[in-house]
Amino acid sequence: MLDPGGRRAAITSPAAAAVFTMVLTQGPVSRVEIARRTGLSSAAVTKAARPFIEAGYLREMAATERTWPGAGRPASPLAIRPDREYFAGVKITEDELIGVVTDLRAEVVAAAHRPLTGGEPHEVVAAIAALLAELTAGARPCHSLGLAVSGDVDRAGGRVRYSPFLGWRDLPLGAMLAEATELTVTLENDVKSLAVAEHWFGEGVGTSSFALVTVGIGIGCALVIDDRLVAGARGVAGEIGHVPVGGDSPPCHCGGYGCAEAIAGSAAVLAAARAAAGDDALTLETAMASARSGDPATRTVFARAGHAIGLAMAGMANLIGPERIVVTGDLVGLAAYDLLESDIRKSFATQAFGAAADCRLLLRPRPFEQWARGAAAVAIQSLFTLR
Repeated sequence: MLDPGGRRAAITSPAAAAVFTMVLTQGPVSRVEIARRTGLSSAAVTKAARPFIEAGYLREMAATERTWPGAGRPASPLAIRPDREYFAGVKITEDELIGVVTDLRAEVVAAAHRPLTGGEPHEVVAAIAALLAELTAGARPCHSLGLAVSGDVDRAGGRVRYSPFLGWRDLPLGAMLAEATELTVTLENDVKSLAVAEHWFGEGVGTSSFALVTVGIGIGCALVIDDRLVAGARGVAGEIGHVPVGGDSPPCHCGGYGCAEAIAGSAAVLAAARAAAGDDALTLETAMASARSGDPATRTVFARAGHAIGLAMAGMANLIGPERIVVTGDLVGLAAYDLLESDIRKSFATQAFGAAADCRLLLRPRPFEQWARGAAAVAIQSLFTLR
């Protein structure tokens, strides 16, 4: 946390973390309501909130009117000052950087896309530093940077263990960016980053258990259970893209067979559509147009993809029982939503067991900037979470 003089101070108690996080994600909220939800005493809530008020992160709103006779003194809800501090977020793809600057509520105030002309780590670091210099020029200085990268990411160590699409292994990307930008850097898997944004500022607000599923080149999944993002023992929890739903075929790049990603990832869908149409020049866009026009061969390819996604999601729902599942990504969110939705919902409803079938499915388009916003949300979470 930054005090008015610009110095950084860490949150030092669970009470402070709980109070600030609740106001940040669910405010404005009164001290009485914070006490009720957290189990803290009113005195503990007031003590925890005071440093944030003094540092300019929280403010007291005007007292509300009594809602019934004898209700006691009016409440003065606590609210965030969103412009107290800004955060940078960058999503790294194999050919592009997507950068944003957000306020404390993860609302995007600036955004930019830049092509990546080289994939060597030093080239990417230099390109990110240049992008951030452009985004943060002027009146919105940032002290924290979140990075979202596909693949196996060691958040605590700031390392990319393996990113298949970028071709990186055991790369200390966090330290490299910290040196190049002089910012506090938090590195996270891109799907988990997007889940943090949804949990704190989106469809997951107010839920203690939900899942985020992304459908694009790969199929990713992030899980929040008991209000915590689940990483697993080695950081790979939630890999439903590699749940076998297709029997012995097709082969998957992971070495397995019948994985959901090998059927429903965008590359797999395109390959299957080309084979079905007998046209190697087919693009994903023309395949979608063909399916929408009623071509049975390409329509079957998208139906199978939706079925595979629904089966994988049902298996996950049967295991952890989330309150809701948010489905988004390049393929679902921006392209083939209409071609996949009915088959996703049908196979999920058929395969989910008992009350798991009551889980609410939300298929939500998300622009590419939301991935970078997720990275910024991770930076916000890292700064204001007791660890």
